Amino acid sequence: MAIKTIGVIGAGQMGAGIAQVAAQAGIGVILGDVSEALAQRGVEGIRRNLERAVEGGRLDAADRAATLERLRVAAGIEDFAGADFAIEAIIEREDAKLALFRRLDEICPPEAILASNTSSISITRMAAATRRPERFIGMHFMNPVPIMKLVEIVRGLVTSDETLAATRELAARLGKETIIVNDAPGFAVNRVLLPMINEAIFALHEGVASPADIDLGMKLGTNHPMGPLELADLIGLDTCLYIMEVLHSGLGEDKYRPCPLLRKYVDAGLLGRKTGRGFYVYDRGGKAR
Repeated sequence: MAIKTIGVIGAGQMGAGIAQVAAQAGIGVILGDVSEALAQRGVEGIRRNLERAVEGGRLDAADRAATLERLRVAAGIEDFAGADFAIEAIIEREDAKLALFRRLDEICPPEAILASNTSSISITRMAAATRRPERFIGMHFMNPVPIMKLVEIVRGLVTSDETLAATRELAARLGKETIIVNDAPGFAVNRVLLPMINEAIFALHEGVASPADIDLGMKLGTNHPMGPLELADLIGLDTCLYIMEVLHSGLGEDKYRPCPLLRKYVDAGLLGRKTGRGFYVYDRGGKAR
């Protein structure tokens, strides 16, 4: 399948990152959000990233200009009628994703593939909300998208071989390595990662050690590039809580119970880097103080 234009719905950190790597790979991108202004903000973030890359000598000015030329802001959801492959990267809430995919199913061409960047929600359930479940797939990018090499491809119950092959080919064009995962709560990466993060929060909750010492212990003791609490702040504590709730509900085991301290932080609106405070306090540049 020849993919010439990708639609990315959701212009936040993940969606803008997906749009950036696609445009840099020579693919036309339609970037949208709940408003044209939010989508434009996503493009401006991409522009800043590319400018930093030029200043650092990692990209030349001509490639930056060509990348930006391939980005188009959607005025409304109807603009995604021109997409061969549509990737959803909105809030990690199943009701919001289902509503979006019902609309995309009406708008996108019948041969277009619909993909979700969800980190935990059932691909099979979302696919069933469309008239093309065989052309529906999970394409879970890692954060930050321009840097992280992995894409976790999640196959729903009726995802076709052709859809899987086209998605793997697209990921390769974007310079990504892929793993293939069957649809299950949390898939593979978050099935392993989030319980570790949750256990680190329990250790903090129980007074075992400070956030800095927990993180330093994991970085120096297990060679992790980031500590689990730093990573939780990067992911977003609300997203961490939602994934743990999906794991707990879907697998039914107490070991997946979200830590009460995680719930408390989310209730307080302390969601990590995106709010300026989580387990650490951040300055405007996103650096922990």
